[in-house]
Amino acid sequence: MAGWTEDELSRIGGTELMHLASRRPDGTLRPYVTMWDVRVGNDVYVRSAYGPDNGWYVRAKASGTGRIRSGGVERDVVFEDAAPDEAAAITAAYHEKYDQFGPAIVGTVTGPDAEAVTLRLVPADG
Repeated sequence: MAGWTEDELSRIGGTELMHLASRRPDGTLRPYVTMWDVRVGNDVYVRSAYGPDNGWYVRAKASGTGRIRSGGVERDVVFEDAAPDEAAAITAAYHEKYDQFGPAIVGTVTGPDAEAVTLRLVPADG
């Protein structure tokens, strides 16, 4: 799999919202959902704000693939579980990027429950 370019990482990291769509079994894209994302090093992550039963998260886990749009970047991705040792850095990145919205809102994507529903977005080849 190809990695993110520095330009893509900068553009995604500098944009407040991401649009993410998972793929249906027939390969077509589901409707895009709007969400928060963070960059940590050379990786991009998203978390399910409302737990493991959130519809987009269930569909992303089931399909394993999708597409993102953020900061002018549009790319096919593979959804992977985030490594547990990245949880603290991901949480810190969410606080840095989104604390302006207040603790109640940022709290939906931080803490142990959110750590358990974190996906790494890996660019797909081609």
